[in-house]
Amino acid sequence: MVGTTLVELRQYIESLASEAGDFSLVCCRTGDRPVPAVGHRFDSRAIARRAARATDCYRSALRRYDPRLPYYDIIVCQGPLVDSPQPAQSDAIVAEADSDTGAWSLSEPVINRTHSGIDHRALAEFCHRVAGTVFEALSDSGFDSVETAVMDEYVRLAETVVDPDELCLRLLESMATELDERLSAEETRTVLACAATRLPEPETTGDPLRCTFDSLRECGLFGRYVRSLGTADAGTRTRSVVVRIAEYALSPRRGVLPTLPIALELYRHGGESVPSSIRVQPVDDDWEFTFELRTAGVDVDDSGGLLSAPISR
Repeated sequence: MVGTTLVELRQYIESLASEAGDFSLVCCRTGDRPVPAVGHRFDSRAIARRAARATDCYRSALRRYDPRLPYYDIIVCQGPLVDSPQPAQSDAIVAEADSDTGAWSLSEPVINRTHSGIDHRALAEFCHRVAGTVFEALSDSGFDSVETAVMDEYVRLAETVVDPDELCLRLLESMATELDERLSAEETRTVLACAATRLPEPETTGDPLRCTFDSLRECGLFGRYVRSLGTADAGTRTRSVVVRIAEYALSPRRGVLPTLPIALELYRHGGESVPSSIRVQPVDDDWEFTFELRTAGVDVDDSGGLLSAPISR
């Protein structure tokens, strides 16, 4: 199974990593940090080369479901771990070919950006990162039949969708739909929590909601957003927040809107507060999301829409 292979390779790379290391991995052509080595450092060039080979194997395994996954020329780089949109250039590099109101808050800025300004490379890599971590979570959680069903749908799409940018999005949409139809509410929460632990630690701290949506906007999942202050229920330790999103990259499928990447990012940033349900409705050309958030460990009656949410009219 792909998920099993990805789990083993990620664990191997993590076993090589050291927080105090001076060496990291980067693509020499694009400057991108390759998944799953993002954020990892290594004690020596030799160890980093081993991690580079394992990273290349990881991406090859992930490419089984999407043959258009970008090929990276992974190299070992010595120095500060700073992401750069420019190709890596260094003489220290060795190539490795191998409260209480529903009002809208103006303090939560509306951020404008058109689709023409979206970094499609960043969005594609984000889609692959989500897919890879979810495959790993399915494997670790014992959902082999679900993993197989998702893989079968991926193969079908890869044979019919030509444009690589569109394929990345269609694959993520199909994953969200297949999981929503096959996992129970409890199983969904298990997979999301497991997958979130495999993503890099958030680089920013603060309000989890704001960090989540800023992060998703930066990777190109949508163009702009604005959120309400929300309402809280101290008795049930839950709160409700409405977020209006424009230029959402994912499209409706079978009467539902894929929400998997948003829920997963909320789990990554949420800490003690995680989503319990998501509702969506169209508003003009935008989508209005209602997020019900709960304190981790608190049982809730409604636990739908975390993978794909029915579209209210």
